[in-house]
Amino acid sequence: MPVGLAYAIWSGAGIVLVSLAGWWWFGQSLDLPAIIGMSLIVAGVVLINVFSSVLPH
Repeated sequence: MPVGLAYAIWSGAGIVLVSLAGWWWFGQSLDLPAIIGMSLIVAGVVLINVFSSVLPH
């Protein structure tokens, strides 16, 4: 897996997981723009993994 692709996936997962941990454990609120943004990050990671020609299938 190319380093740039791995970094994008790792960064996206980190953003989503840290945001969810803050919501779950610390009661921080997630407003609609935050939820939409995290959904787009997850969708981008899925698109890369499913449709990217860079990854071996």
